[in-house]
Amino acid sequence: MPGTKRRDADFMYDRTVETMPRASLAELQAERLRQSLYRAYDNVPFYRQAFDAAGVAPASLTSATDIRNFPFTVKTNLRDSYPYGILAMPVEKLARIHASSGTTGKPTVVGYSVGDIDRWAMLMARSMAAAGLRPGDLVHNAYGYGLFTGGLGAHYGAEKLGCPVVPVSGGGTERQITLLKDFRPSVLCSTPSYALNLAETGEKMGVDMAALPLRRGLFGAEPWSNQMRGELDRRLGLKSIDVYGLSEIMGPGVGCECDATRDGLHGWEDHFLFEIIDPETLQPLAMGETGELVITTLTKEAMPMIRYRTRDITRLTDEPCACGRTHLRIMRVDGRDDDMMIIRGVNVYPSQVEAVLVGIKGLSPHYQIRLFKDGVLDAMAIEAEVLPDAPQDADALIAMAVDLRHHIKSIIGVTCAVTARLPGDIPRSQGKAVRVLDTRKS
Repeated sequence: MPGTKRRDADFMYDRTVETMPRASLAELQAERLRQSLYRAYDNVPFYRQAFDAAGVAPASLTSATDIRNFPFTVKTNLRDSYPYGILAMPVEKLARIHASSGTTGKPTVVGYSVGDIDRWAMLMARSMAAAGLRPGDLVHNAYGYGLFTGGLGAHYGAEKLGCPVVPVSGGGTERQITLLKDFRPSVLCSTPSYALNLAETGEKMGVDMAALPLRRGLFGAEPWSNQMRGELDRRLGLKSIDVYGLSEIMGPGVGCECDATRDGLHGWEDHFLFEIIDPETLQPLAMGETGELVITTLTKEAMPMIRYRTRDITRLTDEPCACGRTHLRIMRVDGRDDDMMIIRGVNVYPSQVEAVLVGIKGLSPHYQIRLFKDGVLDAMAIEAEVLPDAPQDADALIAMAVDLRHHIKSIIGVTCAVTARLPGDIPRSQGKAVRVLDTRKS
């Protein structure tokens, strides 16, 4: 029963739903999908016009696979409808509004009904239970609070599961280390880059971070590599779990890795319909093929999203999982289609660079990529910090830069300029890390 205090390894927040036979899940999806399409068509002029232009209607849906006949939604549609044009209910009936930062244009505004907030909290509680959290675990929540969905999403989910929360938010890193020592939480919630910042700051303060009672880290909101996972596990003495979400769909809790395997994120199919498409042709791809993740909400009241293109590159699998959950898994997201850099014809994601440098002796996971023009061609330069205990004389820095440059060329296939920097030279993350500086148009 949800919220029951159990610490056994196979604990689930809602076992009946999480182990539902896939045939039953498909029936539930079709029923809820039809309702979501009607909600969008009847209440959102944008969707009514888009459906009519495509020659489709909610009544034409006979099974969930028919969703491929409906048009996509993209981020620019939300920005063009700023602030409230995509909502399915009046603003005065909403329970809450979140929004993106708007650093690349108008922010995307997301509305929630009272029911949406409750479902979000439930799905985060379900995700946290899958990640290994149990009622009573003390949660140190270092996700940012405010318009960003991470902080409140994790907060409400933890409380729903029956976990007390320390609502620290981001920043004030040295104070956070003190709180981690004094309050002794068992769970850390943050972006992976900020978790690394915490580990490094604690070490500088003389704190044995791996000896703290932390046993689980629920990390998300940015792509991160398995090499980074290993670094966080080692330096913080916990088990790092990937959680997935995006504000346009709900926020964190759309999917989460399970504690049993950490091999793919269980996407909660009773509330979301997942597809993979070819980002170039926009045609559906089969289960197991790599492409762009597309999500349709099945139960959102205030702002249903129909076939939202996430730009996240991944693949899906419905193979049985050792944890017993039947919901499909979203395999690890290595990058976003719009984060991909094309350098002299080679596709490069920041997470690929991270995976290489974490494996280089003497280098830390703190890095920054600069994109610039070399004549008419796009070029890339990398700055990576050395570890505090690594040699830091000029010859050693040059040697590590040459080593990293060689590995980038041999593993990723790109020739780039590399500079090894001293500890502390790369700006630290207080939330989402800024990994790429694009100077090509400046």
